Parts: sequence; structure tokens; C-alpha cells
Amino acid sequence: MLPGFPSMREAPTLHHGDEKGIFLTGLLSSSTMKLVTRGTRAVKIDDTELFHQKIFDFYRQNRRSFPWRETTDRYAVMISEIMLQQTQAERVVPRFNEWLHHFPDSVHLASAPLREVLSFWSGLGYNSRAVRLHRCAAVITESYGGIVPSQPELLKKLPGIGEYTCRSIPVFADNLDMAAVDTNIRRILIHEFGLPEDISAFELQRIADVVLPPGQSRDWHNALMDYGALMLTSKRTGIRPLSRQSKFQGSKRWYRGQLIKELVHSEVMYLEEIEEKYANCPWNLDDIITDLIHEGLVERQGSENHCVRPMLKIKG
Repeated sequence: MLPGFPSMREAPTLHHGDEKGIFLTGLLSSSTMKLVTRGTRAVKIDDTELFHQKIFDFYRQNRRSFPWRETTDRYAVMISEIMLQQTQAERVVPRFNEWLHHFPDSVHLASAPLREVLSFWSGLGYNSRAVRLHRCAAVITESYGGIVPSQPELLKKLPGIGEYTCRSIPVFADNLDMAAVDTNIRRILIHEFGLPEDISAFELQRIADVVLPPGQSRDWHNALMDYGALMLTSKRTGIRPLSRQSKFQGSKRWYRGQLIKELVHSEVMYLEEIEEKYANCPWNLDDIITDLIHEGLVERQGSENHCVRPMLKIKG
């Protein structure tokens, strides 16, 4: 339990049995339910209003300010949501502002060469996200007239848009009454309602849907994000994320990033030059290059000088 913030599992039972009282036994599988009982009494969500009050009270006092929270433009929200994947919000702010200044909409982004896109992505990591975003803008321009669709089922068909992002975009842009569960919200729900850490994504989504306050989806998700980032952190709760990032420096991902960074600033690089420069790389360079080619980040080009091995360049 965190100081001054009792968890919902320790809160008194209110309005037992009324229309707001929602038993977890009706949402969870029998195997999961066995792990969230106290004796013969099942842990239940009897009053979601208590949970709402707790989160919103914290939000009113500790609300963070970010540029993507000041817009409801669906394209801008989409950009922020992709940038924020596995990247700290503070690092995203300057890149987000620069990006929107240079690529103000899907049409501008789709028409830009990949090299230019990657140069503005530099510093955010996971360059494949920029490639998928570039492809995503092309599909939006061609199929939706440059307007980012609002329906989750359409968003999910776009490159780089997954289960969470297809929900979070209309949540933040359109205040759509839909719950989106990321690692912060997962941790909050597990802690507040005494759920097992191995609860399935399906069961957790059902609980998130139940506790969503109607008509306040945008503020609710922002409030949960701030509560999870500032108060109910992974370190404080001991609740581990589903996936954990490995050490970056010297990792395979680090070498990928270094190579992309050099190619962005160079017209081409000979493969021999790359092999000499990264001779101490503990990873197989051929595998790294092959992966980058398959992901659409780079391409090989032959050399007119048959005595020299082929060259590598940013695709496009």
C-alpha cells in the first residue's frame, strides 16, 4: 500500500448488489478467480465511483502538461502515441514538436523520403517505428484522403497500429468511450484490485471496460497515465511489466541504431567500410543488415567497381 493512497482491495464495500456493484467473478475465469479471493469472499468492484474519485483527485493535483494533450487532431495524436511507445515522454516532447512542424499531416509525411523521416526520428530509438509510420501515412493518404480514421477496426489495419494504439488514438483524439490498456494501466488495475500478475489481457481488458467513466475517456486515461507514472510506479509496487528492455549500450538494437544514424547522414556506405568500422561488434553484422533490409529501412546497391563489395543506403 502506498502512503495516503489505500488500494481499492482495502476500501470498504459500498452499494453491495446495486447496479454499480460489479463482481469480479463475473469478469474473470475460474482459474484466475481462485487467485483473487480472501477466504471464501471474492474480491469485487462494488463501487467504481470510489476508484474514479481517487484517480481524478490525484490528477487534479498532479496533472502533467504535454503538447499532445493540447490537441484533438487525430494525426497529431497518432504521432504522439507511436513516439511514446517504449520512449519516455520527456524525450518525446522536442521530437514531437519538430515532427509536426516539418510533417504537419499524413500527406506531407507520406510524400517525404524515408531518409528525411528517419532524420527527424533520430534520438527516439526503434527506427522501425518510423518506417511503419511512414507506410501508415501512405495508406491513410491513399485510402482515407489523408484523414486518420477514427474507428479502431480501421486503425488496426494500418502499419504499426496494434491493439492498444487502435484504441488510444480515438480515446485521446475523440474522447471515445473505450478503454485502452498499456503497461501503466495494467499495473494500476492489478494493484488496485488485487489481481494476479499473470491475468490474461482479455480479462484485464474486460475490467478496464467496466471501470471506464462514460463521457470522460480522454481525461480518465490521462489521469491513469499520470497516476501510474508518478505514484504507482513499477518500482513502488513490484509489479513487473510484461516485457522488459535489455541494456541498450552495446546491444544489437544499439548497433542497428548506430548504423541507421550513419546512413541517414551519408549517401551510401560500402559494406567493407561498415565491417571495418564495426569489427568489434559481438553480433553478426550480416544478420543485422539483413533484418534492416527486410524491415524496409535500408537497401543494398551494387558497385560499378567490381573489386569493391556492394553498398548500403537508406531505402528510397
